[in-house]
Amino acid sequence: MKQIMTADSTQKPSSHSRAAAATVVDVMRLPLTTVGQHDHVAAAAYLMKHAATTALIVTDAQTGQPAGIITEADVARAIADGKDVNSVWVDAVMTTRPAIPATTTLRDAATIMTTRHYRHLPVTGDAGLLGMVDITDVCRAWISAGEG
Repeated sequence: MKQIMTADSTQKPSSHSRAAAATVVDVMRLPLTTVGQHDHVAAAAYLMKHAATTALIVTDAQTGQPAGIITEADVARAIADGKDVNSVWVDAVMTTRPAIPATTTLRDAATIMTTRHYRHLPVTGDAGLLGMVDITDVCRAWISAGEG
């Protein structure tokens, strides 16, 4: 096998590999809106509407630490199941432990999102919760890398 040198011997990584190498920290969103695990699902829906978001971090009632995530899909599922959103607590419909570490690549985040059918993933680091990444953030990063 021979290596052929051209006038420009430095090769740029392909846009596909640049997007794959980027991490979720590069695209995550702040600030986060939270809801308590013992708040009613109706309160979570209200917060989503007024924060213009489709997901909230659920905090533990005793520690204040992240306990999970509730999304608009969880609210819709609760309604479709005939639950009274004014009497059902958030922890009855939330997803627990969906968080990913800050070092997760966009490719790995996309894989997790597609295999588990998640649209949002909380991002954690040594100091705890850092932010949230959603499928739109991941797609935008892939599109931007393709244009670069």
